[in-house]
Amino acid sequence: MKTVEIGANFRGNTTMKFACKTPFSQRVRFLMLLVCCMSTCQVTAQEPLVLETGMARVTVASAGGGLIEFRLRDHALNPLNWRVTPDLEPPVASGKPYLQGHFLCLDRWGPPTEAEQKRGMPFHGEAPRVVWQIQDKPVQRDGLVVASMGCRLPLAGFKVQRALSLGASALLVKEHVTNVNPRGRIYNWVQHPSIAPPFLANETVVDSNAQQGFLQDNPVPTDHQKASRWPAVRINRQQVNLRRFVDDGDDGHDVSSFVFADTTTLGWVTASNPKAGLLIGYVWKTSDYPWLNIWRYRHEGKVAARGLEFGTTGYHQPFPALVREQNILGRALFEYIDTGETITKSYVVFVTKLPANFLGVARLEYQGKEIRILERGNDGPRRLSVAIKHWLN
Repeated sequence: MKTVEIGANFRGNTTMKFACKTPFSQRVRFLMLLVCCMSTCQVTAQEPLVLETGMARVTVASAGGGLIEFRLRDHALNPLNWRVTPDLEPPVASGKPYLQGHFLCLDRWGPPTEAEQKRGMPFHGEAPRVVWQIQDKPVQRDGLVVASMGCRLPLAGFKVQRALSLGASALLVKEHVTNVNPRGRIYNWVQHPSIAPPFLANETVVDSNAQQGFLQDNPVPTDHQKASRWPAVRINRQQVNLRRFVDDGDDGHDVSSFVFADTTTLGWVTASNPKAGLLIGYVWKTSDYPWLNIWRYRHEGKVAARGLEFGTTGYHQPFPALVREQNILGRALFEYIDTGETITKSYVVFVTKLPANFLGVARLEYQGKEIRILERGNDGPRRLSVAIKHWLN
């Protein structure tokens, strides 16, 4: 029996060995197939995926799969224009995937272990670091503009399929994750929308129906009585209202995580800029995503980014720490997917115009074929509605 050794630049220099009894010509064909399979993980980015209706335009990057634009056709402001900056991580070569807009964190949220990092696992997992393939270009179907895309995560052993359906100014995103590993494993799945200036300004307010939570840098609350209550959280010994994030503060990051009431079936988060007259919002099933994670970043005294993240975990730690902690505030910190299993999760994101001096969102409901938004305040609060032709299932 002869051992054949292959050297390949695949997620770093890797040497693979296999024993082979087959004729040389068959071994050559096997090597060619193997190299071809490796090269599919390094394909160059395609043109972005663009979906348009008479009201809105959505753009999804193939490099990293991020939702990088969602704006009204008659409004120039795009809330999802955030891009990672050199002060956060090194510059990325042109056309290569990097963190931008609303990206997907999979198979983890936050850092890998030191050993995983040495073997190539990136922060927030591979999903925003690989090239996504456009599978079905946008077409009109049943009053919607629909399309699909997907990717493979070689280190995680996952296959991801994403279906997008845009109607008016509301987008339904449905993602299917399949475990192609020969064994089951734990994982996390977090949506990471990030807003940035000029939509993110001193006037921008964030609202949600989240309930209790904690700051990641503070001790983990052992019970509900010791938890913070949205939107208040203690940061550097000061009580902070997370609805607003303004200039002229200390530079740096903070992340706060919250859960929803046991009886809450739909979670939501909105960011509204009344001066610009624009709101972006997300709605999802809390059975899919039980956590809301708020990331804030100030640079050179100016607000630079806010993450309106929702997902399967609220603990920004590697898997060993999650396994030790198990749950916080009665919510699990990870999920399990069996070998060959496919899990599906979905959410709706929408944009809408705002009336002058809008005070923020007190309540958000889904009724019939519309999302209904009730303004904060008791003195004649206004009601907005966003038409929606598709819903979570």
